Amino acid sequence: MLNLINLQQKPLTTSELRRTLPRGGVDVDAVLPTVTPVVTAIRDHGVSAALDYGEQFDHVRPESLQVPSTVIDQAVADLDPDLRAALEESIARVRAVHADQKPQPHTTELTAGGTVTEIFQPIARVGLYVPGGNAVYPSSVIMNVVPAQEAGVTSLVVASPPQADHNGWPHPTILAACGLLGVTEVWAIGGAQAVALMAYGDTNLEPVDMITGPGNIYVTAAKRLVRGVVGIDSEAGPTEIAILADDTADPVWVAYDLISQAEHDIMAASVLITPSATLAEAVNREVAARYRVTRNADRVAQALTGPQSGIVLVDDLNAAITVANAYAAEHLEIHTINARAVAAHITNAGAIFVGGFSPVPLGDYSAGSNHVLPTSGTARFSAGLSTHTFLRPVNLIEYDEPALKEISTTVITFADAEDLPAHGEAIRARFEDLA
Repeated sequence: MLNLINLQQKPLTTSELRRTLPRGGVDVDAVLPTVTPVVTAIRDHGVSAALDYGEQFDHVRPESLQVPSTVIDQAVADLDPDLRAALEESIARVRAVHADQKPQPHTTELTAGGTVTEIFQPIARVGLYVPGGNAVYPSSVIMNVVPAQEAGVTSLVVASPPQADHNGWPHPTILAACGLLGVTEVWAIGGAQAVALMAYGDTNLEPVDMITGPGNIYVTAAKRLVRGVVGIDSEAGPTEIAILADDTADPVWVAYDLISQAEHDIMAASVLITPSATLAEAVNREVAARYRVTRNADRVAQALTGPQSGIVLVDDLNAAITVANAYAAEHLEIHTINARAVAAHITNAGAIFVGGFSPVPLGDYSAGSNHVLPTSGTARFSAGLSTHTFLRPVNLIEYDEPALKEISTTVITFADAEDLPAHGEAIRARFEDLA
């Protein structure tokens, strides 16, 4: 069912692997002509334009942009007790991990009286996007809100598409998650129009400084268009899983993990990297036998048989590690003997799931880690959402007179070398009568 890519006895150069490995992705440029007028109209006309486009695309117009607190409170009250317990447990675990991520200020003394202190300032106001497409994602509320809160962000808004089946408000489970997290500002707006409105605001509607959260290709295109006006976390592509496995792996477990990621989207990528032809055959057999158990079987089948998915057969475990690092998966599972030791050799992955009892669905919800991760190979140079995302390191430079005088000749020499004499004079003026 999965395409087989045989790389045995072949050179594993980076350039060759980038051409050979299965890779999906979306062409964001192709939808920019559609999204640009939406963003421009909302920049110029604000809420009215956003609601007009929302009605056009979502076929529903909420009573108001901002969801009333009574609606959020009712969503919490109506929440199934088991789901509430699951949400609260996941919130606690994610909060514990992200609280520990917050860095502490530190001071470096370069000389007596000369110090540089690094402090960390939270982003003032952030916009958190929660999609509402193929599934309901209260987990995305948790993964975006908690790190922002732990960073010290004091002003945040969650935007999620209005639902015709729920009186024009976002899905009640989304609202309930917001309520449990203490989020009071929720906008009933989705898609590119949500991104544009968060970026530009309107009269009596404060714009944000950063936008985070996953979305479809139109959301991604809008984030590209407003980047620079606001900060963004990333241009996320379709979700992906890679599993690095040897002949000790359980083919049933591997098969289900590949299937579970494929049910997100027909463009989701599921990739097995293994030196074991026996395991490759067994996993392919189990995938074909078991993918129909999910209610999303049609979606799974399209994802698993697409060019973005496949089984990569390599010579040995070292080659598998090389391939995994070149692929730079959003999620990388390791099902090998001494999995923790193998994980130490992984340099490129959004998140690494070590051993058979650490599957990706655990990370999607309740491991405590964040599930907003870099896709499409960008894990080679970028990181997932974390408390750090919402913090800006700022240097405090503090020198007294003797400390500045000690380094003054060095600064003046640099200024002269760069033909910027006023830089040097700004130093000399503190110690000489330039008049």
